[in-house]
Amino acid sequence: MKLIQRIGYYLGGFSLGLIILAFFLNGKTSCAYGPEARVLKNINSKPFKYSNTILNVLDSANISVLLKSGDINFSKSTPRQEPCGIYIIENKLNEKDIEISVENCDSIVKILNVSFQK
Repeated sequence: MKLIQRIGYYLGGFSLGLIILAFFLNGKTSCAYGPEARVLKNINSKPFKYSNTILNVLDSANISVLLKSGDINFSKSTPRQEPCGIYIIENKLNEKDIEISVENCDSIVKILNVSFQK
């Protein structure tokens, strides 16, 4: 078998394998290597619990959007607190700065406080 045929077979099999992987994985891979991305992914993978006073300030759809795209302020957060770490997530909604206090437990995420910054 000539070298050009081997390269052709290799490239054909490789491209077929990439297509099959793309079909089965269907965009389920993510690159969450930074600490902020890992914490946000962990928070968003759990169910949320919040009080009615928080729902009076924001609705649940806005809260989930803010938690997915927010920035964690690690200097204000206490991540190693037992039994649940507390994180401060900052984001913007309608040109207003919002700060959300979140308690990240093993099985549930509790929204503690939502405040608007000036």
